[in-house]
Amino acid sequence: MDRLPPLNALRAFEAVARRLSITIAAEELHVTPGAVSRQIRTLEDTLGIQLLVRGHRQISLTRAGEDYYRAVTKSMDGLREATVRLTRRTKRTQLKVRAYTTFAMRWLIPRLSSFHTANSGIEVLLTASLDPVDFRREDIDGAIRLGDGKWSGTNAYRLVSNILVPVCSPDLGKKVRKPADLDRQVLLHSIARPDDWACWLAAAKAEKQVDARSGMTYQSSAMAYAAALEGQGFAIAQRFLVEDDLAAGKLVAPFRQAVDMGDFTYYLLTPADRNESASMATFRKWLLAQFETTA
Repeated sequence: MDRLPPLNALRAFEAVARRLSITIAAEELHVTPGAVSRQIRTLEDTLGIQLLVRGHRQISLTRAGEDYYRAVTKSMDGLREATVRLTRRTKRTQLKVRAYTTFAMRWLIPRLSSFHTANSGIEVLLTASLDPVDFRREDIDGAIRLGDGKWSGTNAYRLVSNILVPVCSPDLGKKVRKPADLDRQVLLHSIARPDDWACWLAAAKAEKQVDARSGMTYQSSAMAYAAALEGQGFAIAQRFLVEDDLAAGKLVAPFRQAVDMGDFTYYLLTPADRNESASMATFRKWLLAQFETTA
């Protein structure tokens, strides 16, 4: 046969074989016993094989019926499981959020599992980009951006203090005592944040002793931090993004000098001309609570 047997007949057979009773199977399927018997006969006629042995008050399966019952049960269980997975997926709400690569990798992604555990009905679709956000043209629900908090057409929620500190491996940290000592060390830069070293060196009054442009440059801060972890030099870090490594002793901050960038920091942006969805409100509250806990 290159086609399926009647599906209603299969359903009736599975119920009868499982219950070994036409009457009980009929009650389960909300039909009459006569309708179930007709479905079983239709299936047997279609297959050309006897599946049931009908006694006076007892039903049993033939050898072929037992084999077929196992196969039918396996297939129907697979259909049930696939249906459950599909309906659960369609009931989930997808939330599209954009962030920077470094922010996503070093802060957001390690914490997202706690959000998903608490909010299983919301699926966060996270993308990374340096491009400006345009909610009118793009299909995104929220974005985490670095700036002064003034974006037209958006609601901006301040997330964290943006504090700059040099960091390095513990071994390299032993080689410097004052900011001017960085003149003999490799500075690690990010293309996305070209002015951070100059800003910190000016605050540390070491801009004349240390060339703020020297050293090695990477595409992202995440790559610069990775190089610092490997002992390749000193990275100028946004402190909240390296707190875990500092606490674990993988990185050290060898100088007391830090630079607070004030209002120039990270914000969660949402479109001002749209009503906030329940899922976006849930994510926003969770995100702000995470930073409150960290602080």
